[in-house]
Amino acid sequence: MSESQQSTESRLSPTTRRTAERILRLAPAGLRLAYDPRSETFAHTVRLVPDRAGSALRAEGTSLRYTAIAVLGLSVAPAAARESALDGGSLEALLLRLRGPVMAGGDLGAVALSVWATAEALGRIEPAPLARLADAADAADATPTVDLAWMLTAAVAALRLDPADADAARLAESSARRLAEAQGEHGCYPHTVPAGRGGRLRAHVGSFADQVYPLQAFARLASLTGDADALERAERTARRIIGLQGGSGEWWWHYDARTGEVVERYPVYSVHQHAMAPMALFDLARAGGVEHLAPIERGMGWLDRPGAGELVAESHSLVWRKLGRREPRKAVRTISAATTALRPGWHLPGLDAAFPPERIDHECRPYELGWALYAWHPILEEGRIR
Repeated sequence: MSESQQSTESRLSPTTRRTAERILRLAPAGLRLAYDPRSETFAHTVRLVPDRAGSALRAEGTSLRYTAIAVLGLSVAPAAARESALDGGSLEALLLRLRGPVMAGGDLGAVALSVWATAEALGRIEPAPLARLADAADAADATPTVDLAWMLTAAVAALRLDPADADAARLAESSARRLAEAQGEHGCYPHTVPAGRGGRLRAHVGSFADQVYPLQAFARLASLTGDADALERAERTARRIIGLQGGSGEWWWHYDARTGEVVERYPVYSVHQHAMAPMALFDLARAGGVEHLAPIERGMGWLDRPGAGELVAESHSLVWRKLGRREPRKAVRTISAATTALRPGWHLPGLDAAFPPERIDHECRPYELGWALYAWHPILEEGRIR
């Protein structure tokens, strides 16, 4: 059997497999910490806080987005994991409960995630939210890049169920066109589409999420339609972020959409390492693109050597959120955005020494564990991405 015919799971290093399995084992219990069965929603954050006994975990806020992402992750997990995370509840009940608040709010990202989750978890198309997304994409108002990418992925999920759905087709065309127009020559995206709406000093800056979700969306569009341009757009972004990956496997935080360079490296978010990058790159391989297994493994390996303690907190059933700088009010991000706005590639010297990256953020958000389940369960259970 050739390497290309071997399963992805069989070609994972033992270290990567162990790390993925550790996270998948703790994820249902971690999600249960964030789940409120009374409201049938997930919290925004689970945080480690000091108390009289030393420390305790506290769930804070609620998030419709994170609830939908948790549903996507649990939809590919074993039934026992779903039952554990939802305190015996069902994904269908959760999505039905989500529909009203999502449609009543103004968060297009939450609407897109709800459509995506309903299509994949329940095999249903929700006409009203889908039409709302199609109208919003056609309007060409300033839209967060992440939201626009989720809109395209939602359209693809709906088209898989019904290739003749007019709103899904309209949404796919509009969101793909707008993302394509925003993509820089080197494959990177700004934070907002169109980029000029992001403010003068930050118009050129896009986060890691702003790169990964369009990559995933175009890969899925290519997988559905065979569109060579969509596949090349996904490949271009993948090549760029992989080319910029840190020496210890870090996926950096902020990118210059004009030049494709890194604007600011920190924080390094654990979810980028263990879930979002693998998820998007596995989707690229599913679409017929390059299988970037080595950078996925480098990214996973970073979790075992972050330089500042343990990130995979099995005793708490969580993965701590990020390794960041000791700095006031995201000072380095502001400085780096301003200097690169004035002159591409210009960074003030000495920032790493003045603001060292050594602080672990002891919180975890449900979407992080949801994406981990979504990315890795199909790989470890089915073994293949093609």
